[in-house]
Amino acid sequence: MDARTEALQDAGVDPDPRLDRDTSNCSIARTLEIVGEKWTILILREVWYGSSRFSEFERVLGCPRNLLAARLRMLVEEGILATETYKEPGSRSRPKYVITPKGVDLVPAVMGLLQWGDRYRADPEGPAMLSRHRGCGAHVDAQIRCAEGHAVRPEDIESIPGPAFRLRPAE
Repeated sequence: MDARTEALQDAGVDPDPRLDRDTSNCSIARTLEIVGEKWTILILREVWYGSSRFSEFERVLGCPRNLLAARLRMLVEEGILATETYKEPGSRSRPKYVITPKGVDLVPAVMGLLQWGDRYRADPEGPAMLSRHRGCGAHVDAQIRCAEGHAVRPEDIESIPGPAFRLRPAE
């Protein structure tokens, strides 16, 4: 037992290390630094709905141009979107935005938000958009599964210290 745990026990404090952990390297917090802003998630939604051009995002989202440009630039810098050049006849070349494999890995997170919103925040008539499997037409939903393929309920998830776990520095 380390001195800190011993001191906590002596002081009658629960020595559970999760309660005294350093959260500066939290993956959720780091992810939210990138995608934890409304317009960023809505841009990703529109990419999955088929938008790829600045003008399309601007038209659908109604996001201020400077903010939209900044969010698109950040998504490209983070490797979530990439740009490809397109040119319409009689116009100059422009970028279009395409999802990268890193961006595709965000689909379950955004689908989870959509699923929650469809259940608790949809209009009384129901959701505005439906997600269907293109191959068979069945409804698509986000699910939690373990690496062995078992469906996992939230109450069956165990959080344990990982390789980067560390305690907060002593004060």
